[in-house]
Amino acid sequence: MTESTERHHKPFGEAIPEEARTHAKAAHEEMKKAFEAMFPAGVGEHGREARKEMLLAFRSMIDEGIKRMDEKK
Repeated sequence: MTESTERHHKPFGEAIPEEARTHAKAAHEEMKKAFEAMFPAGVGEHGREARKEMLLAFRSMIDEGIKRMDEKK
């Protein structure tokens, strides 16, 4: 990446006060703890694997569409 395209600032700049960012980070950590307490171990891993499989399915459909387009040339 060239320096002109790199991001050197926080998203939304200074529009969001640092105190709000701190509270949002703390809320994220507490929600993560709540999720881990509510669901059995392994639920997160199954969710990640399910998302990966869906992405692979989309990739397969896109690849097939490209292949069909190339065959029509």
